[in-house]
Amino acid sequence: MPWLSRTRLRAAGAVLAAALIGGAFAVPAAQAESPGGPLTDLVNPFIGSRNDGNTYPGAAVPFGMVQLSPDTGHATGYSYDDDHIRGFGAVHLSGVGCGLGGDLPVLPTTGDITETDYAKYAAGYGHDDESARPGYYRVGLTSYGGITAELTATARTGRQRYTFPATDKANVLLNAGQSLHRTVSTRVEVLDSRTIRTAITGRGFCQDTEPYTVYTITRFDRPFASYGTWDGDKVTAGSTESTATGRHGAYARFDTRKDRTVEATTALSYVDAAGAAANLRAEGGGSFDRARAAADAAWERRLGLVRAQGGDTTLRRTFYSSLYRSFLAPNIGSDVDGRYTGWDRRTHRAKGFTYYQNWSLWDTYRTQAQLLALLAPQESRDMALSVLRIGKESGWLPKWGYGTVETNIMTGDPVTPFLTNAYQQGLLRGHEEEAYAALKKNADGVPPAGSPALGREANAQYLKDGFAPYIKGRPHTKPGDSDFDHGASATLEYALSDAMLAQMARDLGHGGDADRYAARAQNYRKIFDGSTGFFRARDAMGIFTGPADPAKSEGFHEGTSWQYQWLVPQDLPGVLRLIGGKAKAEERLDAFFAYRKLLQDPEKTAREVWVNGPYDYYNADKYNPQNEPDLIAPYTYLSTGHPWKTTDVVHAALTLFTDAPTGMTGNDDLGTMSAWMVLSSIGVFPVQPGAGTWGLSTPVFDRVELTLDRRYYPAGHLTVTAPGTSAAHRYVQSVRLDGACHDRTYLTTDELRSSRELAFTVGTEPSGWGTGDHAAPPPVGTSSAAQQQSGRQR
Repeated sequence: MPWLSRTRLRAAGAVLAAALIGGAFAVPAAQAESPGGPLTDLVNPFIGSRNDGNTYPGAAVPFGMVQLSPDTGHATGYSYDDDHIRGFGAVHLSGVGCGLGGDLPVLPTTGDITETDYAKYAAGYGHDDESARPGYYRVGLTSYGGITAELTATARTGRQRYTFPATDKANVLLNAGQSLHRTVSTRVEVLDSRTIRTAITGRGFCQDTEPYTVYTITRFDRPFASYGTWDGDKVTAGSTESTATGRHGAYARFDTRKDRTVEATTALSYVDAAGAAANLRAEGGGSFDRARAAADAAWERRLGLVRAQGGDTTLRRTFYSSLYRSFLAPNIGSDVDGRYTGWDRRTHRAKGFTYYQNWSLWDTYRTQAQLLALLAPQESRDMALSVLRIGKESGWLPKWGYGTVETNIMTGDPVTPFLTNAYQQGLLRGHEEEAYAALKKNADGVPPAGSPALGREANAQYLKDGFAPYIKGRPHTKPGDSDFDHGASATLEYALSDAMLAQMARDLGHGGDADRYAARAQNYRKIFDGSTGFFRARDAMGIFTGPADPAKSEGFHEGTSWQYQWLVPQDLPGVLRLIGGKAKAEERLDAFFAYRKLLQDPEKTAREVWVNGPYDYYNADKYNPQNEPDLIAPYTYLSTGHPWKTTDVVHAALTLFTDAPTGMTGNDDLGTMSAWMVLSSIGVFPVQPGAGTWGLSTPVFDRVELTLDRRYYPAGHLTVTAPGTSAAHRYVQSVRLDGACHDRTYLTTDELRSSRELAFTVGTEPSGWGTGDHAAPPPVGTSSAAQQQSGRQR
């Protein structure tokens, strides 16, 4: 926007301020200081449990193997709109888009066991007798005479406490044969008068997958009065073991006429029954209340790494709830003795690190990986080493891994920016060349037919022609999503990954490889259609295909050409030149964000113009804040010389996050959307995923203190200040880094690592801050950019 047009902006900006004041981002003077009390009190685990946010409200500890949570019949577990609970399943993932987990749903009942289908024996409940906080869930079941169920967790166990009415037929049903995905086979065993063991083999996530097995052992605090098993509709009292391929489970019965409370601890292992038993011995001791207190303390420590001051109650609850969800995954996959099941189906032992699993990489490489590297670097290191183990043991790095198997869900090459980010954050010390070799193999090859992995499925064509072709109706050779179905977006994702790998190669002294990958990072140009001015899919012959209208484009995964045109963070100056220059790009960005409407009514624009439903990805020419391809898009304005527009768009998008069950925008995708909210609220965002570049926008808090691990961040903490920030005072006037003027709209990881204070001065009107020729984030992965970044100490 030309400088003279700012006068016109001020009037519209005043309307925007009025619209935001009184909402989540107003900061009343009386609430400028953070109130006391535990931060866990601010977390609402029910956020995202409505309108397909697909979160879960149950009990877990940070990165725990167990997520003990109610399943109500919704495809992914829990829906706030359901009124019956089928069971409390031991495994859940926050915000996945398809049914996954829900293994071993356990439900307390009373009376004779006449039904074995959990949809039929489900218990009624109401929200007026339901509560949750980090590490703890409680609900009053209205069926079966009224039963109170309480849940808590350790890293590898789920703890249950059931308070029954007085009866001699108080049952606990352990359903091995039903879950959120397909169960292939199960085995149940009653080991003694207090212990039941299961082995559950299941498969499926969005599409069919390789099977995996989870082993469980449940130990009760007192002996059963009786027990049995069921297979299909047949219930067999006194049966001690059973194997089945369908509806299947075991029950324990208690007499609660004198002692109405029954406690049970369920331990998991993805290795074997002995592993589950060892996990139970290591973590199953003590009382329920002691485990609950330990879980709460673990969450308080995690949340306490970020101390935010300012903001109203809604903003603070929303922020800390998002921070909470950001720490839910990936999940511990190794037993207490370090053993884990690798993707080669063999048992391995992690020495010197904890093995993690569950990799929604297409989502998390954009936001959550960076947030965890900042706030949980030791765990992030172990996560990166776990991904390298997968590559070593299975032959190929993962794309979307669940438990012990590859699902191949989503497309592109997300593992490369995930690992290059770990490298840039200093998490791969001593493993740099190992990681580089694995990434090079992934970038230059295609997994063979015998491998479950798809990897860069279209890589042969991409390396030959510079683009991944879009081939309609091509038969799928393996389960999962095919890059050929999404050739245009796969090309952009491959090129992004090539740029990040080029930078890593240059740093490690692999100059020839760096030049080769840097050249490939420019392949985004191969799918730019000059006649339309947008990216467009090409078929196998190289001919542009699909509708010319970019809003109706084909070959883009969960998006359109309008949304993917900004997914070239490695070379935004090049993209802007392709579009026709900064002025032309500015016009297109304004149209994309409906910027004029946004200034008049940001919340309405966000909810009615941008958002079309959690799974409505296509036929749109507007920003979709609910989906991953658009997460970086608001920060594109940093490259057009109008950084204040980034703040306008980001703050409007933040209104989509609230502290209500509908307060999640789209699926959380294992913390991806939550991490976007946290980072954007702080005002420091990873604008080039896989590189060490953090874009700046106006924080929504007066002060945020980050406690950092000195092993990775020598300063030990970073304080971000923006005194007086509000809807009216939202524009950056100046920035100081450790007292020195900082005119750039970004920081490097090295600056984050060594700095103590990032101070924003804010005002009511846009300023000249960040508008200089060299203020925007520079390209990465080109020869010149990589050379500038090389030689840094890690």
